Amino acid sequence: MTSTARSTQLTAAGAARVGGPGTLAGRTVSRVGYGAMQLRRLDREAAIALLRRAVELGIDHVDTAQFYGNGFVNEVIAAALRPEDDVLVVSKVGAEPAQGGPIPLRLAQRPEQLRAGVEDNLRSLGLEQIPLVNLRRADHGPGLRPEGDQIVDLDDQLAVMADLRDEGKIGAIGLSSVSIDGLRRALPVGIACVQNAYSLVSRDDEDMLRLCLGEGIAWVPYFPLGGAYAGLPKVTEEPAVATAAQALGVAPAQIGLAWLLQHAPNTLLIPGTADLGHLRANTEAGAITLDEATLAALDAVPTRSGDIEVA
Repeated sequence: MTSTARSTQLTAAGAARVGGPGTLAGRTVSRVGYGAMQLRRLDREAAIALLRRAVELGIDHVDTAQFYGNGFVNEVIAAALRPEDDVLVVSKVGAEPAQGGPIPLRLAQRPEQLRAGVEDNLRSLGLEQIPLVNLRRADHGPGLRPEGDQIVDLDDQLAVMADLRDEGKIGAIGLSSVSIDGLRRALPVGIACVQNAYSLVSRDDEDMLRLCLGEGIAWVPYFPLGGAYAGLPKVTEEPAVATAAQALGVAPAQIGLAWLLQHAPNTLLIPGTADLGHLRANTEAGAITLDEATLAALDAVPTRSGDIEVA
């Protein structure tokens, strides 16, 4: 095996790439990554241990945000990950912590707030450049909706994100909770990925996924198993998922993740967990192959949209 082939199939830590190799912001990464939001449930020592285990299992793409645990998650990532791990750290801006409300976040959509969010992420992550930063919009999918001065034109937001990229503070720009029209408007700026709510049971964004595939943009779904909140359908409750899981001797959640990986080659996963056992199960989902009959049965599951405010 050549050194190039080896780097494609193995992470810098020497582990086999989970789910095989994918591309994000011009880099090769494992197709199964890790969404770090749940680390806020752990103490610092346990959170660091979980991240180290993720690297050992072949994960080299971690998704975070300064507003996860009000900086705690970013600080843990900075402590746990080493330069030689060569983990692609992706963050996001567009929201900030807020206390006392129904959810602990509020939107921060104004250009000066986006710039401040990038600076906060740089400090807490201990980086000179964040390889990829997602602009978390608020015009599509489940979540908060902007009001007052938080109603900001996408072009104004993209302008400051492009400036930050030109300044070397971020390496690439992604979009989150964006509409297909918004994505089309943003294409000339150069978009590395889209993060929208998407799963087997919530496929309203199928046209956007296909647009991303055609444009070479990574598709990074959040809520990949449906909602963990009341009001959102859950992949693991579908009879077809249960049937497939029983036939293959795996967990229903693993079927939901495996379906996403086989459904589109530009899909990269960032399932989050605070549990070491679930972390391993999520990585093992990357090795599951669904045959044509199973895929057909899963594809026939109807898509449904819930309505809940989450960030």
